[in-house]
Amino acid sequence: MRTPILFLLSALAPIAMTASHTEKIPLKKVYQYRLYLTDKAHNSYSLRRPQEFLSQKSIDRRKRQGLRVDSTDLPVSPAYLSRLQSLGLKIMGTSRWHNTVWVESATDDVADRVGQLPFVRRTLRLYVSPDSIDVPTRYTVAKIRPDSACTGYYGRGQSQIDILGGRRLHDGGFRGKGMTIAILDAGFQNADAMPAFSNVNIAATKDCAPHRTNDIYAEHYHGTMVLSTMAMNKPGIMVGTAPEASYILIRTEDIPTETRAEEDAWTMGVEYADSIGADIINSSLGYSHWDGDSIGPQLRDLDGHTTFISSTASMIAGKGMVLCSSAGNEGASTWHKISIPADADDILTVGSVKRDSTISVFSSLGPSQDQRVKPDVCALGGPATVVDGYGELTDNFGTSFASPIMCGMVACLWQANPSLTACQVIELVRSLGDRFLYPDNVYGYGIPNFSKAPVETRR
Repeated sequence: MRTPILFLLSALAPIAMTASHTEKIPLKKVYQYRLYLTDKAHNSYSLRRPQEFLSQKSIDRRKRQGLRVDSTDLPVSPAYLSRLQSLGLKIMGTSRWHNTVWVESATDDVADRVGQLPFVRRTLRLYVSPDSIDVPTRYTVAKIRPDSACTGYYGRGQSQIDILGGRRLHDGGFRGKGMTIAILDAGFQNADAMPAFSNVNIAATKDCAPHRTNDIYAEHYHGTMVLSTMAMNKPGIMVGTAPEASYILIRTEDIPTETRAEEDAWTMGVEYADSIGADIINSSLGYSHWDGDSIGPQLRDLDGHTTFISSTASMIAGKGMVLCSSAGNEGASTWHKISIPADADDILTVGSVKRDSTISVFSSLGPSQDQRVKPDVCALGGPATVVDGYGELTDNFGTSFASPIMCGMVACLWQANPSLTACQVIELVRSLGDRFLYPDNVYGYGIPNFSKAPVETRR
């Protein structure tokens, strides 16, 4: 990932990192691998005691939707992890859904070292560290100032909610309260310090990216901008699409590199969000190639299940959560198509439209390789108003912002209709699209009109 929009090959990067905001950090040579395990035997965890590895909120979410805790929820065997550590391997993370382990070694002999272990069935090299990386540093935070151009309650956020017909849900008291939204991104620079977010409910944070400071607020501002489109709650300045929701901030993207290890970091982030009880996930990132000599995803891989990250994404609804994923910013590039994990099944892939409701030239196109309609729906992203890493209001372009704008409204919709399952929410959002009867692979099912959404409960 090289640009703030988080989509490779994008021609749209209106905000760029400057030398004054980066620091070069030398790296020791390390090698990272994904190990595919054969089973989960010798496990101290049991499906009879899910409270040991899932929060009560996560368990209740499954029960409410008629979903069972199954073998994919069971953690990777601690006995196997201990054996790998005894070989000098550092455990970077695990995936219980895939039964994989992400490991790091100072030498590139991992495949040989684990080759005789009966519980390891396959190895895949993910990452070879460069000599150094440039990482962004914190900006000086400014106090957000009222904009003379702002009018009305929503301020600069008005067009973003109005294009989706979102005021009816908000006026009915459905502003995201009680819903938990996880954001997977590249960092949330200064979100802990800026006055603009003083009344935002941050429920939890997690850093899944490699070689970092474990301070998700110290580095990149892309997640800050994404968060602002949903969480801002400053009447007369900017109000987002889910101002009363709770938020889980998870860093999965490694800005200086673009490697397969980010698929594992993203999967870790998703499983963490699941385990602590998230309802909805927003992912404003995507991949179309890898650094070095690794072969990146091919068009034939865009079937929702071939790549590691997309196979994870396709499991999310089955755990009772809804994923909103940016379609990608490759519409005007040679790639053209959606990026992974936007090809996944049972998610809302979100494209970008302009304020006149026409498609943004950069918005990535479908269909998936197995001919499913993609994107699913569209929201405003050309441009969208965001709060940047300085704490200032600005306009920026990208499906990176269309997705969270949509995500916030989905949270309000689900709050108003709590009996729905994740899959039912996805289908309902599609059905609200202005092209539902004649979908295409530019707009998908179109721009949803949330003013037409059913409401189960009254506030």
